[in-house]
Amino acid sequence: MKIKYISILSAAVLLSVTSCKKDLLKINQNPNGSQTAQPDYLLTAATKATSDTYWGVANNMDASLLFVQYWSKIQYTDPDRYIYASSAFEELWSTGYSKSIVNLNQIIKLADAQGNANYKGVALVLRSWTFSLLTEAYGNIPYKQATNIDQYLTPAYDSQKDVYFALLDDLKAAQTALDPSGKAIAGDVIYSNNIASWKKFANSLRLRIALRIADREPARAKQVLADIQAEGGSYISSNAETAQLVYLDSPNQNPVSNLFDTRDDYRISKTIVDKLFALNDPRLSIYAAKTQDATPQTYVGLPNGLLVGDASNYGFTKTSKPGTYFRAPHAPAVILSYAESLFDRAEAAARGFTTEDAASLYGQAVTAALAQYSIASADIATYIAQPAVKYDASNYKKSIGEQKWLALFGQGLEGWTEWRRLDYPQLQPAVAGTLNGKIPVRFIYPGTEQSLNKTNYQSAVAAQGADALTTKLWFDVN
Repeated sequence: MKIKYISILSAAVLLSVTSCKKDLLKINQNPNGSQTAQPDYLLTAATKATSDTYWGVANNMDASLLFVQYWSKIQYTDPDRYIYASSAFEELWSTGYSKSIVNLNQIIKLADAQGNANYKGVALVLRSWTFSLLTEAYGNIPYKQATNIDQYLTPAYDSQKDVYFALLDDLKAAQTALDPSGKAIAGDVIYSNNIASWKKFANSLRLRIALRIADREPARAKQVLADIQAEGGSYISSNAETAQLVYLDSPNQNPVSNLFDTRDDYRISKTIVDKLFALNDPRLSIYAAKTQDATPQTYVGLPNGLLVGDASNYGFTKTSKPGTYFRAPHAPAVILSYAESLFDRAEAAARGFTTEDAASLYGQAVTAALAQYSIASADIATYIAQPAVKYDASNYKKSIGEQKWLALFGQGLEGWTEWRRLDYPQLQPAVAGTLNGKIPVRFIYPGTEQSLNKTNYQSAVAAQGADALTTKLWFDVN
């Protein structure tokens, strides 16, 4: 949904901890201004900040989009070869905690004080999404104490299992709090303050997280879906209900658009271009731009992880950039799509968690994924009829994993997480990668944690394993 927002972050009060004395605080207070942040401004700010970092350079373009081989780099290729400084992965952590979670915590407090349960429900959903991004990138993270940062300036880390279980509890509480007949909210730039849509988003996020734990805790995952059914809940049920932030003109443009205004470092990966060609996939012309110079294939992907000289030899004008759809100022930051919700329901059925028809839901998911880009119905029918696209009940992870990977193009963090969980498609490491034939399966903790929260950082590493790109997380069992 679109809502006009201008200079959002400057309009919102971004909360921070201070050690100033009370008399100094009083001196610095504006007698003509409110000392209480308004929930609508905080909601807009938290949504925009999280979406920007989710869709932006450090976590998407320079990391997860490369890991899962949606994009590649034609210059400054170190990230595509898995070479990172200790500061490379600080943005998701710092934005997640200091701009997103802090503000969402404050919304929850204000909602309780004002008796507006809908603000609380929305904040719980967004906070759960943010925490899920953090744990899926780093593993063990601060959760319990991070909800009360005023008291815990150096919060302890929680295990990924405990974080996921807590998020499922939070989302169930959010579902209870959200009431379309309740008090109105403002500042919602995802669903234009439509609480019924937030209820569907909450359930779809519960489903996503249930599948995250399914290989480790199948009984709990199945119970989550049973709870949703018992509540009479529904999921995102059309492309119009996809959870996304639709960007506007500069300075509120899509981060990808903003980058391509001044840079030309990125190309679409050869891996996904080859797959799209092999399947005669009509999304090829949407995901990839035509090469600037005429080429026999028109769309040319660049292998991941080349040395700088080898990458430049392919030619800037003879390789394809990501498609213009994704480079447009108004391109949406998709958080959870209708297609993903259908793929998730198909997987839940395939695992025996529900009695739904896995094959039917898979077909609906592929249809929704193509319809998301306005592919014609006849072309979708032709595509789905191919043997290589049809659902294989004997290997649901392959069928769902490969088509979900295609559907999540642009959503680097989500695509990377699903590749780690489902193990499809079977990707090859970067050509000149530096991880001994491996692909990164986590972010390293920010260097600031080692210096400012050392004791808890060390405890987390001792529990989880080496703070390395190759240390598998709890949910990643294969």
